Amino acid sequence: MKSALIVVDVQNDFCEGGALAVAGGAEAAARITDYVKRHGAEYDTVVATRDWHAPLPDTNDGHFAADGEGPDYVTTWPVHCVAGTSGAEYHPNLVLPERTVHVVKGESRQDYSGFQGRVVDAPDGLGRLADLLLARNVAHVDVVGIATDFCVASTAIDARRRAATVVTVLTDLTAAVSAPTAIKALTELTGRGVRLEESR
Repeated sequence: MKSALIVVDVQNDFCEGGALAVAGGAEAAARITDYVKRHGAEYDTVVATRDWHAPLPDTNDGHFAADGEGPDYVTTWPVHCVAGTSGAEYHPNLVLPERTVHVVKGESRQDYSGFQGRVVDAPDGLGRLADLLLARNVAHVDVVGIATDFCVASTAIDARRRAATVVTVLTDLTAAVSAPTAIKALTELTGRGVRLEESR
């Protein structure tokens, strides 16, 4: 059974000091790097996703709070991870293998799942992550990254629905926006057949 590791949105704007910082983001980045160093070779494919939003006045289909309205931190958010800015870059604590498949998402849209984005420099016909994983016969996916309760959860659900037989969120390699929303997301994940485990 071929396997993939999906590293979700470990970007500067989602870590301490960023525009939409998640507590523990930088530490999660370091833990993921350590995990990849120890176990990366065990995966047939390593994927990293990034939010890659258009700048205002494009609200990215209402994803950015605009028109003087404050963000509600549920469906609208402060401006973050604008394409080509330092906030959209991977956090410096994250070190990825050279063979990593890169996915960008949220280009003028409200993408949460990495499966909604596009594969950068994809071979013909494999511009979507689900198609690429299916072409590589991936049946087991591990998901890590930021934030547990939003993009990690959405990516894991889509991995289970679109691409893989076995999907696991490695919970100690994630960081959440808040405890209540994380508990809700993790409960939903288990209900959808996603495994919750700590890293090996």
